[in-house]
Amino acid sequence: MVVNQWVPAAHKGDAIGDSARRVRDLLRAMGHESELYALTIDDALKHDVRPFTDRRATRGDLTIFHYALPSPMTAAFASLGSGRVLQYHNVTPAAYFAPYDPALFRLASLGRAELTTLVGRVDVALGDSEYNRQELEHLGFGRTGVFPIAVDTSRLMRAAPHAALDRILDDGLVNFLFVGRIAPNKKIEDHIKLAEVYKRYVDAYYRFIFVGRYDVVPGYYATIRALMSEFRLLNDRFIFTGPVPDDELAVYYAHAAVYVSLSEHEGFCVPLVEAMATDVPVLAYAAAAVPDTLGSAGVQFAPKDLEQAAELLGALAFDDDLRARVLAGQRRRLADFSDDGISRELTSLVQSLRSGASGSPRGASGAQRPPDW
Repeated sequence: MVVNQWVPAAHKGDAIGDSARRVRDLLRAMGHESELYALTIDDALKHDVRPFTDRRATRGDLTIFHYALPSPMTAAFASLGSGRVLQYHNVTPAAYFAPYDPALFRLASLGRAELTTLVGRVDVALGDSEYNRQELEHLGFGRTGVFPIAVDTSRLMRAAPHAALDRILDDGLVNFLFVGRIAPNKKIEDHIKLAEVYKRYVDAYYRFIFVGRYDVVPGYYATIRALMSEFRLLNDRFIFTGPVPDDELAVYYAHAAVYVSLSEHEGFCVPLVEAMATDVPVLAYAAAAVPDTLGSAGVQFAPKDLEQAAELLGALAFDDDLRARVLAGQRRRLADFSDDGISRELTSLVQSLRSGASGSPRGASGAQRPPDW
């Protein structure tokens, strides 16, 4: 069977493209023919991803279209005769960008509007979390299910030693880590406020590390820096790295006492899986898809009480018994995202669309799929 995937842009290090390439490899291991097609492709991936102009792009028995932003792929996907599998990775609500970037506000608005054009024009619509699946159902998609992102955590386990970075991070300060874009939905300002509370009531020997691009929404990043100045926080206690290669990312995880997520909108949140894989206890605000990805793992809290969060952060950093219990739970949860689990999900998907039969398999999110999947 030919099972193709489409992604608008194939960027090395991008969670969606990396997942699609991993799924392609699993499909091939299952005996299917499978290729990944993209409109734009990083030079580093040109040997691994085919251009969408290739006529074979539209000739799959099944086509999995990864949707996260508007593109010409959407109309092309809708025009396919059958075998149309939508995988929805969510679109950040435009309201988050309104105060900072009109262009991103417009892009996010168009992205959600364009998604609705696929209602009634797909064979099955999958969210990579139960949160995303529910959004699809609310929009009117008929057959929905959950198929998680396939995260390649092995790339964080085989990193070479990095002596210079090790020395910087192993200086007696307690490292709290965030990985992802510095974007409004991630609520980085709440990390800054948390640092102020933590410094005041828990411990003064801390460092917050933010790994990821900070030039996506420049106006927002400027507000973060202004807030740091307002609180008179020490600049050397906050590291904004920009994008880093996998070998450096592995070092940041290795030196992290706690991974912190205060985001208000996530469609899946790959770094949560990475933190579990690298044995970093997770402290997370329980919003959007975060509870779907973590399941019962990590330490989740709501409402967003930053004094409570500071206490939890200190406990995870210094209470060895608590850390051990949390890490044990995270290891159990991590097993749900194994290659074997993803392969079972793929087998169920292919069989259900090949035969037209219905079923109700349980996804890695732990959520029961509707009977019409």
